[in-house]
Amino acid sequence: MEKPRQERALRTRETILRAAASVFDEYGYSGSSITRIMDRAGTTQGALYFHFKGKEDLARAVINEQAAELRLPQEPSGLDQLVEVTMYLATEMQQNVLFRAGVTLAVEQGELGLRDFSVYQMWIGQFRQELAAAAARGELLAGVDTTAAAETLVAAYTGSQVMSQLFSKRADLPMRIARLWRFLLPGIAVPEVATRLVRGLETAGTGSGAVTDAGAGAGA
Repeated sequence: MEKPRQERALRTRETILRAAASVFDEYGYSGSSITRIMDRAGTTQGALYFHFKGKEDLARAVINEQAAELRLPQEPSGLDQLVEVTMYLATEMQQNVLFRAGVTLAVEQGELGLRDFSVYQMWIGQFRQELAAAAARGELLAGVDTTAAAETLVAAYTGSQVMSQLFSKRADLPMRIARLWRFLLPGIAVPEVATRLVRGLETAGTGSGAVTDAGAGAGA
């Protein structure tokens, strides 16, 4: 009996977490309430407080578990994969509520009284591994600091998605990320790799579907 009970508890927690993400995405943190989240989840106050201490705890969980539904590569393989991952994330930001709410809350967490940078460290680590693989494959210019490059990419990506939200509710995010890479690649990649990747990004974000699903083939 213990295993079915544990499985039920996990399902209940996931339902509450996704309901919270949906409510935060729709109303923002300040406009969200435990009652709204309970109603969206179709659960009781007791069940919610069994898993989470309150709204702040829910927001922290959404921030830290934003990548739970993403199909990310299991192994790093260099710049091609890194570019595809970032384009994949741009499309996921448009349609994945848990991811979108988690990213939004992470950006706004100073206003919420939170100071949790672990999710940024997670993305920096993910991108740095791809950059390290790229360096090992001879794809990077000599002297490129992979940690600094990863931190810069995360910062630039964060700013790009915030601007995209303000200008178009993220409808133009793939185009903005493609543009980001067209500026960034010549500064970190050897010329032949930079030229090839920039050419591959020329139609990205225009509706052609050129680069959309990094997770499906990554790490294969």
